[in-house]
Amino acid sequence: MSKIAVVPGSFDPLTNGHLDIIKRASSVFGQVKVVVMVNSSKNPLFTVEERMTLIEGASSPFPNVKVESSSGLLIDYAKSVDASVIVRGLRAVSDFEYEMQITSMNRFLDESIETFFIMTNNQYSFLSSSIVKEVAKYGGEISGLVPLQVEEALKQKFNV
Repeated sequence: MSKIAVVPGSFDPLTNGHLDIIKRASSVFGQVKVVVMVNSSKNPLFTVEERMTLIEGASSPFPNVKVESSSGLLIDYAKSVDASVIVRGLRAVSDFEYEMQITSMNRFLDESIETFFIMTNNQYSFLSSSIVKEVAKYGGEISGLVPLQVEEALKQKFNV
């Protein structure tokens, strides 16, 4: 039986760090569901549909990756798609405490779903969607940090 893994995030926007985690998860798990989580406390630059389209384009080389969205609890989404694993990326020690809290809560809600952490590739350890948006907003160089279609979408959003 092949395992279904969920790679959650807001992906606003997708970075090459995210894509690296998706690629690596797709080589380990039979099916990977990249789920764009809707967080009502955030004010995203891209709509859920735009983010999904950008992820679908960038992850097209990985045939076992599907992109979906959810506005509920991650653990409920994972159960609804029969996932047995949640995959999270870790950039630095600073991510660990936050991720440990989320993982502990998810485990409290359903201990049958495991969380696997993948350490980010060192070349992306400084990278976040927030920093990419900030640099793009002011016309800074972001090629190599995001897939080409994301770079183009950011330039359109910011008219740069």
